[in-house]
Amino acid sequence: MRRKDREVTDTAAIRAILDKAQVVHLAMIDGDRPYVVPLHYGYTLENGVLTLYLHSAKEGRKLDVLQKNGRVAFVLETDVSLVSGGDLPCKYGAAYASVMGEGRATILTDPVEKTDALTMLMKTQTGRNFYITEAMTDTVAVLRIDVEAFTAKARQI
Repeated sequence: MRRKDREVTDTAAIRAILDKAQVVHLAMIDGDRPYVVPLHYGYTLENGVLTLYLHSAKEGRKLDVLQKNGRVAFVLETDVSLVSGGDLPCKYGAAYASVMGEGRATILTDPVEKTDALTMLMKTQTGRNFYITEAMTDTVAVLRIDVEAFTAKARQI
């Protein structure tokens, strides 16, 4: 990371970013072309290991791409606001908090794991605990991103 002064390493601060951001931008490789989609997510962060959970329609380009190549990258951000440079355009910037990384996507098939993943997703998105049934999991595809490396950054105003 080039800007070590903006690096976030405190687990509680990283959790705060993950709890607040709500949308992750998932980057995939479709043949020789990049493909990025915004998605809602849930997560676990235990002992420095981050796992993301996403849901999707049961068919479409995203699943087709991931079945061929599960390598992914991601970024999520929150608290984005303009930092004014006044009359000097080169002095403008942005305040933000972000997490970005890379890993491998797996399409889940186990109903229990899918249920747990959707429960985490709903908790992250709404702050509420929902009861998810196996029948509910049958209507969607659920993805697990095993994050191999990630960093977090923040710039305050």
